[in-house]
Amino acid sequence: MGLTVAVPRWWVVVNVLLGTLTVSLNNSSLNPALPAFMSAFDIGPLLATWIVAAFMVSMGMTMPLTSFLSQRVGRKRLYLWGVALFVCGSLMGALADSIALVITARVVQGIASGLMIPLSLAIIFSVYAKGERGRVTGLWGAAVMLAPAVGPLCGSLMLEWFSWRSLFLMNVPIGLVALVLGVAVLPASEASERKPFGLAGYLLIAAGLGLLMVAVGRLRHAEALPDPLNLRMLLAAILCLIAFVRLELNRTSPLLNLRIFALRGYRLSVIIAVVQSVGMFECLVLLPLLVQVVMGYSAIWTGLSLLCTALFASLFGHIGGRWLDRHGPRGVVLWGLLLTGAATLGLGLLGAGASIGVVFFLMMVRGAGLGLSYIPITTAGLNALPEPMVTQGAAMNNISRRLVSSLAIVIASLWLEFRLGDGLPSAGTPGAISEVFMATGILILLALPCAWRFPVHASDEPAEALPPALEHR
Repeated sequence: MGLTVAVPRWWVVVNVLLGTLTVSLNNSSLNPALPAFMSAFDIGPLLATWIVAAFMVSMGMTMPLTSFLSQRVGRKRLYLWGVALFVCGSLMGALADSIALVITARVVQGIASGLMIPLSLAIIFSVYAKGERGRVTGLWGAAVMLAPAVGPLCGSLMLEWFSWRSLFLMNVPIGLVALVLGVAVLPASEASERKPFGLAGYLLIAAGLGLLMVAVGRLRHAEALPDPLNLRMLLAAILCLIAFVRLELNRTSPLLNLRIFALRGYRLSVIIAVVQSVGMFECLVLLPLLVQVVMGYSAIWTGLSLLCTALFASLFGHIGGRWLDRHGPRGVVLWGLLLTGAATLGLGLLGAGASIGVVFFLMMVRGAGLGLSYIPITTAGLNALPEPMVTQGAAMNNISRRLVSSLAIVIASLWLEFRLGDGLPSAGTPGAISEVFMATGILILLALPCAWRFPVHASDEPAEALPPALEHR
């Protein structure tokens, strides 16, 4: 894995895209396949949801390890291990003859993804200077944001033509190409300092994240809220995460250096990215209810609406990246938040008589706003970090987004159930759905001051914002 051929830098981007796109497509393509797994293994919906949940939980529990492991073995070697592990998990899933093996394969894929995703931007950053990263990560983000919209369509077509095993097998050739190409083109990175492994810290954050994700997955209905088991899991998760924060802040060599949140640029970027993630995931829950139940259109129109968002997010992500390189993050992110927030509020104002064309237009505006803000602010936030901290910053950005988005979906689902009772909204009563859309739009607009206060240049960051403890990496 030490071989590196002198190639143009864009080959590094291509290689990283192959790996991250495979992960994104695989995860989203399995969502429409859950009924096929239920039929093949004669299982109920609760067990079938673990095909998705096992991946998410194992990925979340692996991400905190990425920075430590990359310092021990090097970024290139760890990323390639992740790709190889993902290919092995895909083969395991394709050959599985029981639901237990399918879920095990998904755990393996989740562990691999937890290694690959935080490293992808760090590897790209290693070959591009700060002033060039916007346009490159714009291309990366455009592809990554398009994958979740295309994935369900790919999954549906594969199920139509083949069987559920093809959903795992399709990852193998792409993963093998990424593995072979990566050996040749990824920049070599040697292991750095061998700081001690904080076992206690890892056990605390792994337990906290794992328990929280499992509990959140069980809290999709109001009757699950007072369940003693769910309440105990939530309490245990919160206590573990609080203990983790206290422990890491007192260590000279923490597993995750939480003091990087003292850097204003990074802190504000995570807040904006989290808010935009909440908007994206809330929309995935609310849009089908609005289009299919309130407005009375078929499911295909929901899919086309989401595709509008993905296409415009991809297009404007590329534009936003170039804008970031030329003018800094403040203006582009402000416009992105304004467009996203206004379009989300617009969706909240729609009633049963609205045209599907209006939905398409608002989803296009949402996509443009996401493209202008989501990836650019992530890139700008990571640019604010010292180079050795980029992998940690990417991991904590991912963890924050996934946790808060999961909690927001639960809150929205419980609110909808509380407002609607046992019935679904009718064509004349979109009130509860409108309320959640409006609350989400307001939340996005409340993030505007964060974009305005974002430091345009590195010199705008106060000197005291870089704590001495950051030197302990």
